[in-house]
Amino acid sequence: MCGICGFISKQNINLEQLKAMNDTMYHRGPDDSGEEIYPMKEGYALGMAQRRLSILDLSPLGHQPMHSVDKRISVVYNGEIYNFQELKQELSDYPFRSNCDTEVIIASYLKWGIDCVNKFNGMFAICLYDRETESVYLVRDRIGKKPLYYELDGDNLIFASELKPIMARPGFQKRIRKEVLSRYLFQQYINAPDSVFENVYKLEPGSILEFRNGKVSTRKYWDVGEVYHRMQEQPVTDFEQAKSELKEILKQSVAARMIADVPLGAFLSGGYDSSLMTAMAQEHSAEPVKTFSIGFHEEKYNEAKYAAKVAEYLGTNHTELYITEKEMFDLVESIPKYYDEPFADSSEIPTMLVSMLARSKVTVALSGDGGDEFFCGYNIYENVHQAQLLDVLGGMTHSICKLPGLKQLQMEEKLPFRVQVIAGNRNKETKTQFGASNYITRANAMVLGDGISCHFPVESRYDVKDWQIRRMLLDMDTYLPGDILCKVDRASMKYSLEARCPILDKNVMEYSFRMDHRLKYQKGNKKRILKEIAYDYIPKELLERPKVGFGVPLDKWLRGPLKEQLLDMCNRDYLRRQGIFDAEFVADMIEGYVRTGDGGPATGANYSKLSWSFFVFQQWYHNYFEV
Repeated sequence: MCGICGFISKQNINLEQLKAMNDTMYHRGPDDSGEEIYPMKEGYALGMAQRRLSILDLSPLGHQPMHSVDKRISVVYNGEIYNFQELKQELSDYPFRSNCDTEVIIASYLKWGIDCVNKFNGMFAICLYDRETESVYLVRDRIGKKPLYYELDGDNLIFASELKPIMARPGFQKRIRKEVLSRYLFQQYINAPDSVFENVYKLEPGSILEFRNGKVSTRKYWDVGEVYHRMQEQPVTDFEQAKSELKEILKQSVAARMIADVPLGAFLSGGYDSSLMTAMAQEHSAEPVKTFSIGFHEEKYNEAKYAAKVAEYLGTNHTELYITEKEMFDLVESIPKYYDEPFADSSEIPTMLVSMLARSKVTVALSGDGGDEFFCGYNIYENVHQAQLLDVLGGMTHSICKLPGLKQLQMEEKLPFRVQVIAGNRNKETKTQFGASNYITRANAMVLGDGISCHFPVESRYDVKDWQIRRMLLDMDTYLPGDILCKVDRASMKYSLEARCPILDKNVMEYSFRMDHRLKYQKGNKKRILKEIAYDYIPKELLERPKVGFGVPLDKWLRGPLKEQLLDMCNRDYLRRQGIFDAEFVADMIEGYVRTGDGGPATGANYSKLSWSFFVFQQWYHNYFEV
């Protein structure tokens, strides 16, 4: 686990400047660093740099940039290739000098070319240089566990694990891409390929970017929708068969993620996913697995007591930390430093705290991320299922309300809120993304100029009739990499902690696509098959309870200790000088929210979500533009 950065440029970027770019990611890799610059044809130079968090082969043999024996190939890389030992056996003709997975990437490329990425099972962001073909490749893992940004600006291609190295490169122009901000305010994150800056992009999950002869091209080697349909050609419909096979694949995935030359543990919330991963890890461990959970003094948010019971049952070496609201609040100021793009999922704060706790004893932690998206765990999936059942009725209601006389009376707006949502859900590209239209209206009105859709208008590309499955696939392409995995990556790397996700193993993901959907969801029973596997390890009564999640009192903060700061951020004169937001609209909305808890005329609606997104953006802007 590390951070990488570099450039292909005709600009004269020297080694000292490359090192300065690299050192902005010190927290990602405090154990070692390497920076090198190589001449290329047509006046280009290639810079490659890495900050290392040593996990495998702690010796200097793991130093990067790493080169092939014949010096043809150079690599910098962030992540873990979990099947590197098996691949090493296939590559026995290569004269390996280390016991780290980076060298396996080099040997794999020399044997199979860039399509070697199809053989890798892991999380990774790779930059590989082939001197023979004068090609440079950027590669991101299938589901986007590891981040990879790149900038295209004239003769410059800059890449990095975070935005900070790109911002630090000589001559970088901080031009905000305003058209993505409405979607950010609504979704609370910026999804690939977009970023907050013009000319800067996120390499999409499962993608390869190639630079050759001054030209850049990208292609997908693993696409959620395409792989889903391909796997459905070999369906698994029998529950017991699926349970047995999935259980074995999960056990193999957990075992592979326990390979490390440093202390390893697991996040344990007491929910199904983290509890199952912990139980399987304990099964593979000769000693009690170190587990970590945080607790809240507010009873309705507190899952620590449940995690403690699971830990006691499994016999783990458990550590818990009860955190106060002040401890969460004190981290607000650090958000822009470690989330160097506006990111407003407030659960980032408790995620940082549990990462800090884990890092006090281990360097690697297993997590249960991915269980909800791949096995139908979120409450929204139940809502989507119900909405599909009512869609025909909603369409009829919408048509009736559009009749001339009723349209003039604005009858649809007078319907109960839930009926409005179903009736107004007519866009075939966003069928599973219904919600409060006034939030979208306000998010669009807050930003000057036209923006991209607040929703993701892409659903037809999945070619799936079942809305529940379609929404799960959409979340795998958007919410999972753009929000959940980004949150965990930045929160864990803030403390130089590597987070590993067994459920996001290639074999687990692809097997889940083979499964008949009723094995995951049946009559309101979400994550059906994962639950049944978990019960093989842990008594049902220890796990069965409503999902809680991390709670942050945003409304209380924004209308309390953050109130004056928030009001300063929406000062009309300041907003006009800033030139990003509609000064009058935003000031009226925020002032109304602070005063009454709603955003002005829309009485009863709590706009803490939009206000928090705005607050985080302004906090980020102040950190990177005004300091």
